[in-house]
Amino acid sequence: MTRSLFPAQEIGSLMKPRWQILGQHGEALDERSRGEFRAANERTHFADALPAATEALLGGRSRDAGADAVRDLGALFALRLFESAGLERVYDGEARRIEMYEYPIRQMRGFQFQGHVRSFDNKYYLKAAVTDEVRLEHPYHVEEFDFVRAHARGEPKLPITGPYTLADWSYNEHYLARQSGWKGPAVRRAAQREFVVDLAKRAVRPTLAALIEHGCRVIQIDEPAAGTHPDEADLVVEGFNAATEGLDAEFSMHICYSDYRDLLPELLEAKRCRQWAWEFANRDRDGRDGYEVLNALREYGDTREVGLGVVDVHRDEVESPELVADRIQRATKYLGDPARLWVNPDCGLRTRRLDIAAQKLDAVVRGAAIARATFENPRA
Repeated sequence: MTRSLFPAQEIGSLMKPRWQILGQHGEALDERSRGEFRAANERTHFADALPAATEALLGGRSRDAGADAVRDLGALFALRLFESAGLERVYDGEARRIEMYEYPIRQMRGFQFQGHVRSFDNKYYLKAAVTDEVRLEHPYHVEEFDFVRAHARGEPKLPITGPYTLADWSYNEHYLARQSGWKGPAVRRAAQREFVVDLAKRAVRPTLAALIEHGCRVIQIDEPAAGTHPDEADLVVEGFNAATEGLDAEFSMHICYSDYRDLLPELLEAKRCRQWAWEFANRDRDGRDGYEVLNALREYGDTREVGLGVVDVHRDEVESPELVADRIQRATKYLGDPARLWVNPDCGLRTRRLDIAAQKLDAVVRGAAIARATFENPRA
């Protein structure tokens, strides 16, 4: 498939609209949330596919609409927002997910939840201990993808939490207990490796296979924990390779907020990874070039695609299209091949208000158009 230079994609979650949260809980929408719903629908017509649920929701009858239909509306809203911004690869903004850890663990046996922990943006989820061998109850995210595929106008993709992150965010009791001797660093590492590989082979890979069977061709493996333990980059790779072995899809690996040099060259052994989806804009300030790290890929001879973070998801300040274009041009200089670049936010935009998220997505697409024109018409 021939693409224009610098196609845009989504890379993570969106903040859930207030009307979705109220509606899922069966609460009547207040004036503010009804106004937000109507304004969004005027722009994108996301609710046209579910007129009965829309009428019930706006009419103060959230319980009649039903939580599932409200989630469908949330998914349609995110899809149409991404598509109206001009993204080529889209998803539903993880509208059905509370977060990225607890739900997949709930689809497996061998875990016991221990209590709530807080993430960096004051979201809470239950953390589990693995107390037995990992067993998958059934593949997950399949229904999500089926809905996206049925309604997407752009190319559908799906993000899924990787085996290393699922292991790192769990307490490793079972696999550590199976190791003999003093539980020092070497033994703990061996136990962690066994845990990661079991998650990859017994849970993540069957889920990926089911998604591919349902027609999912573009899959993003999310490994946010990778950057917190750079000395375990080889475990990240082993989990990725075990999860994707023998599967036919276009896989990317999303790692956010890391010094990527610390993960190299071990990370380059991810065999079926076609694209690195990384953050850069977050560090591109105060005279520091956030894209210089791409030199490392060139030095190691790695020629894969890069999902280039060109807007910062932790700041409300909206980048100008000209700044986005400049970042794309710098990245191209380091990589040497503009055809290797996709553009996206650094990470999910769930920490930004939806109006800010929409403006940042617009900056991504408009900035890509400026950069594209520069490369396609160098004398213009």
